[in-house]
Amino acid sequence: MALTDITRREVEKAIEECDRLGRDAFLDLYRFGRARRYLLSYGGREYDSKAIVGAAHGFLPGRRALTAADFSGGAAHAAGLLRTLGFQVTEQPPAAGPTADQLLHRVTHLTVNRSSGHPALYQPITLLWAMGRAARGEPRLLAWSATEKALAALLTRHGMRGERPRPDYPVAALHRVGIWTLHGHTGPGPSAHGDAAVRRWFTGNQPVGGLAEPLYELFRDSEVTRLAVIDELVGTFFDGLDHTPLLADVGLAGIETPGVTGPTAAEPEPWLITAAEYERGCRLIEQREAEAGRDRVRRTTLSPRRSLTARRLVLGRSEGRCENPRCTGQPADVTDRRHPILEVDHVVELADGGRDHPSQMVALCPNCHAVKTRGSTRETLRGILLRVAAERHAGVPTRAQDIPPAEGSPGSGASDRAAAPPGPHGPS
Repeated sequence: MALTDITRREVEKAIEECDRLGRDAFLDLYRFGRARRYLLSYGGREYDSKAIVGAAHGFLPGRRALTAADFSGGAAHAAGLLRTLGFQVTEQPPAAGPTADQLLHRVTHLTVNRSSGHPALYQPITLLWAMGRAARGEPRLLAWSATEKALAALLTRHGMRGERPRPDYPVAALHRVGIWTLHGHTGPGPSAHGDAAVRRWFTGNQPVGGLAEPLYELFRDSEVTRLAVIDELVGTFFDGLDHTPLLADVGLAGIETPGVTGPTAAEPEPWLITAAEYERGCRLIEQREAEAGRDRVRRTTLSPRRSLTARRLVLGRSEGRCENPRCTGQPADVTDRRHPILEVDHVVELADGGRDHPSQMVALCPNCHAVKTRGSTRETLRGILLRVAAERHAGVPTRAQDIPPAEGSPGSGASDRAAAPPGPHGPS
């Protein structure tokens, strides 16, 4: 490749072809993206400088058009050549980076290699490792030698689909979509394709890198977001695999994992969540519902997958109190970690068509949970709890006096039993 062989004649031919085909068709033909920084100004119109130079090379006798990967100096190299040939090139100010929510959307819509028939685990393992670092408040950026060592070990231990210990693959792929930043290198970033070339790029450049800053801060500060991403990564990429050793290895074992319930399940901390976290968590749950329906996990039986995010949102919404307005439990008692003793329940079971969503879930003390599950008044209580779940989700306080009296209580038409008044465990 010799860009210096290109003259104004070849550039003008490329411009003429772009005008004839139209910008998008021209870029598709030569496999370039739209220019983000350098634009060629000619005849009152603007053109993508790198694509024009690549196409111009194909108009040289016996030469082929260049692809984006052929530009060792990147777009700046192409812009410099055009200026040398007397063309006007304008430089655009850097565009504002993607927002945290835009980056989060990219994380939950990862594109990975599926040539084996199953999704490769390179990117999910890398993201879980980085999320664990963020949750612990460790530095966002890390030298490549340290990143390579840590990820190679994780891929060796947890590459359950034959993944090789090649951290350069996932980091290059995540960098390409803006999830990962790399600093301290010259020229363009690494290609996400190939084999030896990717390894050579990282070995030669030794970049410092890590999660994009807005995403790192979101993972560091929002437990709900971490849970939602774990839900997505586990549900999408680890179907049929035991991911719990990996979560332990990356330092996320303190977060409850699917299928872990009862006294061994880790309780969330801190206890309360903000309204913004609640809204974001519900949005992510609904996104997964819309894209995958009620996902099912094929193990020994067909069982519903339970959302960690939904459970956390309900616990936070409860403010540490049983959400049954009639509750007469023991609100003063707590666990060894000083957390209220509450269990999250689906008012309508998933197997019966219920949603794994806070609008159909409640936090109950063990006694109310038992009544709802096997008590003689369970059907009446389920109706009440379904209303309570919907109102709490909508931010409407549920008052005990708005709930019909229990069967057998004063005013219910029966006198052989008396219902206890709402205790302090109910909402205030």
